[in-house]
Amino acid sequence: MYETLLVPTDGSDQAAVAASHAIDIAATRSATVHVLSVVDDRAFLVLDEDRVETVREDLRANARDAIDDIATSAAARDLAVETATDTGHPAECIVDYASDHDVDMIVMGTSGDEYETNVVGSVSQRVVREAPTPVLTVGPDVEG
Repeated sequence: MYETLLVPTDGSDQAAVAASHAIDIAATRSATVHVLSVVDDRAFLVLDEDRVETVREDLRANARDAIDDIATSAAARDLAVETATDTGHPAECIVDYASDHDVDMIVMGTSGDEYETNVVGSVSQRVVREAPTPVLTVGPDVEG
């Protein structure tokens, strides 16, 4: 049933905790773990044009580092791992990736900010609503 798991990461501690859960699930099923990090291009709207490329490269480097950390953990458990980066709105990119790669489940963290109005983070909330597959969200109080 769950042969392909997608783990989106922004490099946060919460994404790492979610990745830990995804790796445990994948290990019980010998599933392939896809790790995706999205450079949110909306951040460029407020930058001076001459700074955009420098910031973009910094964000891409951070995305690669976040991916590498999770990929290393999954590989240490003898799991097949595929990695990717994308640029755009994170929720859209995550949903598109899941569709394009026939992902069986998405496992992602949620910050839980402003819980009175937003039970899960805005990216997580949108992914839950739009994903073509089940989404397991790991809240901020869950430990890895």
